[in-house]
Amino acid sequence: MLGDSLGLVALLLYVQGTTGAALAVALVLLAGDFVPGLFGALAGAIGDRFDLKRVMVVCDLAQGVLTVAMGLVLPPLPVLLVMVALRSITATVFQASSRSAMPGLVKDEELEAANSALGAGTYGLEAIGPLIAAGLFLVTDVRGILLIDAVTFFVSAAMLSRLPRIPRAEPSGHSFLKDARDGLGYIWRTKAVRVIGIGFFAVVAFNGVDDVAMVFLAKDELHGSDSASATLYAGVGIGLIVGFVILARYAGRMKMPTLMLAGFAVSSMGNLVTGLAWAIWAALALQVIRGLGIAGIDVGVNTHLQRVVPAHMRGRVFGNLYGAIGLAAGLSYVLGGLLLQQTNARTTFITAGAGGLLATVVTAIGVRRSGDGEREPRVRR
Repeated sequence: MLGDSLGLVALLLYVQGTTGAALAVALVLLAGDFVPGLFGALAGAIGDRFDLKRVMVVCDLAQGVLTVAMGLVLPPLPVLLVMVALRSITATVFQASSRSAMPGLVKDEELEAANSALGAGTYGLEAIGPLIAAGLFLVTDVRGILLIDAVTFFVSAAMLSRLPRIPRAEPSGHSFLKDARDGLGYIWRTKAVRVIGIGFFAVVAFNGVDDVAMVFLAKDELHGSDSASATLYAGVGIGLIVGFVILARYAGRMKMPTLMLAGFAVSSMGNLVTGLAWAIWAALALQVIRGLGIAGIDVGVNTHLQRVVPAHMRGRVFGNLYGAIGLAAGLSYVLGGLLLQQTNARTTFITAGAGGLLATVVTAIGVRRSGDGEREPRVRR
């Protein structure tokens, strides 16, 4: 995540600089989130069928090779989009497997702290990546930054190979495609999981456009440089680190659905007020607030699902969930990119935040009706 955060900034600035088009930037993000979302059901089934540690190591090695190729070749936009999509499909498999592995490594009562630590060590490092990218642009170019990103995958694979054995559920004995279909059927039949999934999808569908609009807000509205733009992307990461540190200590006292809903609201409000920012530093501070909300979403959703979903279904639930979130982000990039071209970055941020708040209210009603927010169930692993 450290390498990817600076690599993403480099790619966005590279595409924006070579094309100058908001839609081109949106297409890169679309390839990274929407396309792998189409394979979420299959990605989750892989983690439920094979050794989780081996799956994660192979995924890291594959992503490292693809990133080396991107850095060395710097292909034209159509080829770059394909390579970004392939790498992101592999990342989707990794994410489903890593979330599914957590309950097999820690005790139930430690899940909140463990997920907070995992979040701080992954998404939280997004705070450092853009800051490093801002400094690296002074001494190297996009190619150099992507090669650094590739190295981080190989380091990660080496570290993951030292994990202890992760207990696995008994295989279903069904075909790969049937396992994938069963995962989708389980989510649709289980109301509590379905409500969380739809609500999460809606919030991201509104708010995901901030990745596209940020560089245009920084450069066009706030008149910042490349380095200042990269720094602005660090705001969410800073908020994530602070949020995960707080949640590692106090999340165990909260109900996870409640934490999730608070995260939806705070992250959406962060985008809304970012649209009113008058300077780079103000936008940075407001994105820090958004990061606090995203930390709540991450810990709330993952911990709750790790507890209520049976072990043999976890990989498929997480694969489908985060696949759907990728689709939501892709939808946000496309529609938000079109809105950005027709209006401006400020209008885009305000619209995104307002829509996210509306989705939060609807999700809260659904959670209450499902009875999911009234108790925090524990399941035997």
